[in-house]
Amino acid sequence: MRKPVVDYRKLRLSNITSPEYHHVLYLLGWVGYFCLYFLTENLIPYEKCHVMHCFLDDVIPFCEWFVLAYTFWYLLIVISLLWFILYDPQKFKELQGFIIVTQVVAMATYIIYPSCQELRPETFPRENLLTAVMGAIYAFDTPTGVCPSLHVAYSMGIMSTWLKYKEAPVWWKVFVVIAVILISISTAFVKQHSVVDIFAAIPLSILAEAIIFGKSYWLPKFKNWREKRA
Repeated sequence: MRKPVVDYRKLRLSNITSPEYHHVLYLLGWVGYFCLYFLTENLIPYEKCHVMHCFLDDVIPFCEWFVLAYTFWYLLIVISLLWFILYDPQKFKELQGFIIVTQVVAMATYIIYPSCQELRPETFPRENLLTAVMGAIYAFDTPTGVCPSLHVAYSMGIMSTWLKYKEAPVWWKVFVVIAVILISISTAFVKQHSVVDIFAAIPLSILAEAIIFGKSYWLPKFKNWREKRA
């Protein structure tokens, strides 16, 4: 098994701000997110929410097979953050920073412009394990605070970080791209999001991309391209 680049056995509260371990503090972003999630889910009345809907939502059917892609999102987040925190702390900071930016902007949007969706089926067309899982998700995740979709925004951040990670094999990068595409469209097929929410996540992801990567990535690439053209 590959050895982690940081020895976390020596991590203590007393040294967590040291250069070796300070990247771990980025995980506090999740604490802030869950606090804001609780507040937006419980303090914003449903009647105040704007319904997200477009014609594509009426064309796209509920399909329980997309539950597999939708729930894989949780595993993909864990795998990505765990890999980078063990083997590339800088990439961990970039990915977690991307997630924090999208969290903050999305939560602010949910408060300023509360949103909801009314797309969930009253009854599932079939009863099986997949619809049971989706029913459980419906039970704990209310249909509010949906635009933009964090499911999509996080996925875009994960894809962007892996594509920039030079040590990742090509097959894994291809797998992540396909997974992110399926995860994104799955939000519409399991009726967790309107297509509007999916498209709203794109400018949010672009904003996070610019803030986190910005000049450190895009300008050197552009400079190299111009030098080759010269």
